[in-house]
Amino acid sequence: MVKQISIFVENKPGRLKAMTNILKDNGVDIRALSIADTKDFGILRLIVNDPDKACAALKDADCTVTITDVLAVGVEDSPGGLAKVMDTLYDNKISVEYMYAFVSKSENIAYVILRVADNKYAADVLGKAGIKLLTSQEIYDM
Repeated sequence: MVKQISIFVENKPGRLKAMTNILKDNGVDIRALSIADTKDFGILRLIVNDPDKACAALKDADCTVTITDVLAVGVEDSPGGLAKVMDTLYDNKISVEYMYAFVSKSENIAYVILRVADNKYAADVLGKAGIKLLTSQEIYDM
């Protein structure tokens, strides 16, 4: 499993700047991110190189932060790569709550962060299907 940080962010000018500067000032490197927003607020989801340090720094700055376990999946970077993952999950009755992709330094591999109800079961199913799951350390070292 990979630890994802979720931050409640008011939807007003300067809030994302503040969040990213807190991380910068604490030597935390962002590996992947996603933001979902409404008129008044957003949820900033981050994969970082040091989630515990990031969480502590953000909480010290009075941010509302949670840590969630997610899956990081290596997907063949070709037509149908993501479809194989989705087919495998669907065939095993695993619903994806949300996902987002990020760029890697590796050629021919794309990476996707997945949130599902049962990470262990999904990891087992994906592993048996030959789909590469990344460890926390592999993500943090990217």
